Amino acid sequence: MNCGFTLDHYRELLRAASAGGYRWAGFDREPEAGDLIVRHDVDLSLDAALVVAEAEAQEGAWSTYLVMARSSFYNLASKESELAVARLRELGHRIGHHAIYPEVDLDERFDAVVAWHNPDPEFMGDPLDVAVNVMQPPNFDPEHYRSDSNQHWRNGCPHDALARGEFDWLQLLIHPEIWAFDGETMRETMERFLDADRAARFERLRHDRIDLS
Repeated sequence: MNCGFTLDHYRELLRAASAGGYRWAGFDREPEAGDLIVRHDVDLSLDAALVVAEAEAQEGAWSTYLVMARSSFYNLASKESELAVARLRELGHRIGHHAIYPEVDLDERFDAVVAWHNPDPEFMGDPLDVAVNVMQPPNFDPEHYRSDSNQHWRNGCPHDALARGEFDWLQLLIHPEIWAFDGETMRETMERFLDADRAARFERLRHDRIDLS
C-alpha cells in the first residue's frame, strides 16, 4: 500500500477501517473494542477541514474536528468560519476545541473536548475539569494512537493494520491541511496551502470592494 498523504488515500484509510470492522466513535465515552476515533486538529484551514469532512461523509464516516478560537490563520467568529462549522455539524461531525495552553475557551460553539495545540509533555495529558483532554487516559494510549504530524506517520501507516482489524481500538489524528493540499513534502504541501489562502484573501478583498486594478 502506497501511504501517500492524498485525499484518495485518506478515503482508502476509511474504507480499510470499514473492511476491518471498526465503528466510528468519539470522546463521549471510554474507548471500547472496535472503536475508531478519528480526530482532526484544524491548525490552519477550515476550508481544508471541509474538504476532508465531505470525503468522510461520502464514506459514511464521522470525526471530531478540533477548531481554534485563537488561531493566527482563521477567524472563528467570521461569517465564513461560522458557515464552515455549521456545515461540519450538518455532515454529522463533532466540534471540539483546539486550545493554546493554558487558555481554554469552551463555550456553546464546542463540545466538551479539548486538544492542545503543539503541546509539551509536562501538560499534554493532564486531566481537565471542564472537558475531555484527548491525550488523557483512557482516551489516549500510545499503543492505540497514530498521528500524521508533519506528514510522517508515527509508528507507521495504519492502513493495512486497519484492514486486518489488528487494533483493539485506535485514536487516529489527522491534520486536514496535509490531505487537502497535494505535496510530496510538508514544505510543498504548505506552499500549496498558502497559495490557496492567498487566492481566497484576494476574493475577500474584492468582496469588500477593494480596487485591485
